[in-house]
Amino acid sequence: MSTYLQSSEGKFIPATKRPDGTWRKARRVKDGYVPQEEVPLYESKGKQIVAQRQSGVPPGMCPVMAAEAKKEREKQERTRAKKLDKDVGRQPKAPTPGVAATPASTSQAPKSNQPSKSREVDAISKTLDEKLKLDAPPEVDAAKQLKKLRKKIREIEQIEIRIKAGEQKKLDKDQLDKVKKKPEILRQIRDLETNPAQHRS
Repeated sequence: MSTYLQSSEGKFIPATKRPDGTWRKARRVKDGYVPQEEVPLYESKGKQIVAQRQSGVPPGMCPVMAAEAKKEREKQERTRAKKLDKDVGRQPKAPTPGVAATPASTSQAPKSNQPSKSREVDAISKTLDEKLKLDAPPEVDAAKQLKKLRKKIREIEQIEIRIKAGEQKKLDKDQLDKVKKKPEILRQIRDLETNPAQHRS
């Protein structure tokens, strides 16, 4: 970093000595001039986004605000966990005979059961989805299935041609799987061509 000298003519960079012993002239500097060494490096938007991602802050969000939001979220999680621990630790008191239950106690009971109910609902919906998938196979038209299988055969034949021509020496895992499945695909095509009515769902 160069230091500026002030004179009646304005700011200027003082004369300096070169390694060979000669002197550089003093240079006058205009107001607002920033020396090359002090100019910040240019960073593209992409580079800035990558840097923000590495810092764990969403692009465009102020790091200070992100830290505050994270602290607030952690605080809420801690209070929620403490509340659940208290609810689990607290055993319901036996109602006294002749006294009706208060509405406040009835409104608290569903809140504590909500997480378990939502888990039950999720579990039931998952099992229903799985059963529906198993019970109702997708309707596949024989012509469409034939078209798909023939396309796969064409792709396999192209791979084989490339291997024979020497264009491709190493095969990917997907390509190897395709080549291995060729006899099975040919058998499926023959089955579909002989009796397409059986394969309709």
